[in-house]
This record gives sequence, C-alpha cells and structure tokens, in this order.
Amino acid sequence: MTTVDSPAAGGIASALRQLYFVRFAFAIVWAVLLFTTKAHLGALATTLLILYPLFDVAAAVVDARSSGSAGPTRGLYVNIGFSLAAAIGLVIATGVGLPQVLRVWGAWAIVAGLVQLIVAIGRRAMGGQWPMILSGGLSALAGVSFIVAASGANPALTTIGGYAVLGAIFFLVSAIRLGRAGKVK
Repeated sequence: MTTVDSPAAGGIASALRQLYFVRFAFAIVWAVLLFTTKAHLGALATTLLILYPLFDVAAAVVDARSSGSAGPTRGLYVNIGFSLAAAIGLVIATGVGLPQVLRVWGAWAIVAGLVQLIVAIGRRAMGGQWPMILSGGLSALAGVSFIVAASGANPALTTIGGYAVLGAIFFLVSAIRLGRAGKVK
C-alpha cells in the first residue's frame, strides 16, 4: 500500500501530479511534431531538439519550488544546470549533424535519467515514484544507446521521439499513481 505521510507531502504529491500530467502532454505533442520532421534535421527539428531540455529546465524549476526543502531538490538543481548545458550543446550540434545531436542528447539522457532515478528514490515514501525510478534508469540506458547509435550507419531522430513517448507514458503512470496515493491514508 502506498501512503502520503503528511499534509506537506500530500501537497507536494498534488503539485507533482499536476506537473507530471503537463510533462506527459508536452512530451506527446513534442514527439508527434518531431515525427513529422521525417528525421530531417531542419528548422523544426532543430527548434524541437533545443526546446525539450529547456522545457525540462522549466519543469525542474517548478518541481524544486513545489518541493521546497521537503524534497530532494539538490538533484533538481543539477538537472537544471545540465539541461541548460544540453540545450546549448544542441544548438551547436544541430549545426554539425545528426551524430553529434545523438551524442549530446545521449549524454543529457544519461545525466537526466540518473538524477531522475535519485530524486524518485528519495521520494518513494510519498508514493507514485516507481514509474519515475524505472524511467530514470531506462533514460540512462537509452542515453548510452543514443551515443552508440551516433556511430552507426543510419542514425535517426525517430529514436529520440520514441524516447520522449516512453518518458511521457512513465509521467502519466506516475501522475495517476500519485493521485491514488493521495487518497490512501
């Protein structure tokens, strides 16, 4: 059984639930738009690639503010810094080519995934965090696969779109579970 230990934890869980629903919707819309680029690294794909880590920055800021001192916010600040660096790296990489984009995205996915894993483990008592734990671990593994794929014969943007869809599903499941956790006392 999953429980929320205190009213403060319940407030954090409610804020996270809303944030996770927003992250789900953003990632689905983002992935659909990325799939429409037909794996071409043009203006739309470039904009989308840079936008995703910037959205992650905004989400981490909202998360940190919602959590206050009650949550494992140090990891969120690491994520903010690294996501900003990834966005800058993607600005450069999109001008060079798809293999470089996959390398930058892969490095970001590894770090962001490990941070997500650590933050979710720290929050597991509030409930609804198992999907985030799994998502963080899978993100780190996917990051490695992006870096490996960058050296392959046919690197593709569609793998990044699939990554976003899977992440969106994990955010949706976690949001639903957080809603259930708030009802169980």
